[in-house]
Amino acid sequence: MRILSRVVACVVLPAAVGAQLNAETHRAAATQLIEAATRDSSAYRRLARLVDTFGPRMSGSENLERAIDWIVDEMKHDGFENVHTEPVTVTHWVRGNESAELITPRRMQLHMLGLGRSVGTSAEGIRAPVLVVKSFADLRTRAAEARGRIVVYNVPFDTTIAPFAGYGRAVIYRAVGADSASVVGAVAALVRSVTPRSLRSPHTGAMAPYDTSGRLRRIPAAAISVEDAEMLQRMQDRGERMEILLRMEARTLIPARSRNVVADIRGSERPDEIVVMGGHIDSWDVGQGAMDDAGGSVVAWEALRLIKQLGVRPKRTVRVVLWTNEEIGLAGGTAYRDAHRAELDKHVLAMESDNGVFKPRALQFGGGEGGIAQTQRIASLLSGIGIDSARAGGPEADISPIYALGVPAITLDTDQSRYFWYHHSDADTIDKLDPADVARCVAAFAVVANTVANMDGALPRVPVAAP
Repeated sequence: MRILSRVVACVVLPAAVGAQLNAETHRAAATQLIEAATRDSSAYRRLARLVDTFGPRMSGSENLERAIDWIVDEMKHDGFENVHTEPVTVTHWVRGNESAELITPRRMQLHMLGLGRSVGTSAEGIRAPVLVVKSFADLRTRAAEARGRIVVYNVPFDTTIAPFAGYGRAVIYRAVGADSASVVGAVAALVRSVTPRSLRSPHTGAMAPYDTSGRLRRIPAAAISVEDAEMLQRMQDRGERMEILLRMEARTLIPARSRNVVADIRGSERPDEIVVMGGHIDSWDVGQGAMDDAGGSVVAWEALRLIKQLGVRPKRTVRVVLWTNEEIGLAGGTAYRDAHRAELDKHVLAMESDNGVFKPRALQFGGGEGGIAQTQRIASLLSGIGIDSARAGGPEADISPIYALGVPAITLDTDQSRYFWYHHSDADTIDKLDPADVARCVAAFAVVANTVANMDGALPRVPVAAP
């Protein structure tokens, strides 16, 4: 999504950039917000209550809707304005019971998680020989062998490059590996979990939306642990014949109704101009979804609370949106774009945290020329929490639909060295986050949002393609 959301600059929308931001004008408020955010662990406690009470929050699930109800009540108690939900139609995929068992050369249960949007097997399951491949090119070369087999993609996470770059190279096999295997006649696909570290822990995630053109026959697909993928590779390299019995009850139900959560602090001078920030409240159906992305949701929520607590109403409206259905459809982000399309030219900034609320290191700006220099001045207000620079960077997934229509974006560059250890797995639990780091992320969001809401002029908008 980070790659696909980049928009080629063809025509630059006009933007009132105005005077250059004077950081010193905003330093006193920034200092107050940082001190308030880092004084205690209130954000972490709220996050823990959310994930311990409601657990994983899969799109279409009762857990998600109960969590949304609780959030709305809490936000009203916090005294925000315009607290409401906006309807979103979401993908409703359910996992059901599932298992993958190695039958030959010996019997053992493989560590697996079905992939989102996968179809299921029959009640008897699929029992078939195995073909392990190391790439799509390898699969093409061995296409004749793949017919009637379960294809296993043993593609490692490249740890020699930046974490999200390594993820991008490997995740394509999760997204379209099953469809590619189907083309050559495979009966199912298993994908090595997209992670650089493993304790026999499978990592789930979404497959690409089904190609309904009739060119593909979707086959069951699941992720297996790194250790199991490596074992199957060694067995094949020794010339051993392998068979796996795969059983999956996965199915996609009719689309479900869910909601984005919206809360504002209305601007005192330019209330129609909006700074929007948030995270996605849905998660996968394993672990607690604490890191991905209850943490980002609570950070934005707490930042808004601290701005309100500061007692000085910002000139522009500051809004929090907790988007739904990022993990398997991005329906929340597109629904917000469509519901607010008429006012997007007045959205002056979009912020989202969806890469783990670990220690923040820098700000990332996506927008027009001169925006990085402006963002650098904002970053100078955050040196007390370890942020001292700004660089170019695209939007997170939920804000990418409005970014594509010109809304500039600022995101946090955090220490992501451990993010993919836990991503989309049972290990995504609250204990993976440090209360002090969560507080620093709250401080960063609060300072950026409040500064932009009060600055003269505006950040330069994103260059967008002509209609």
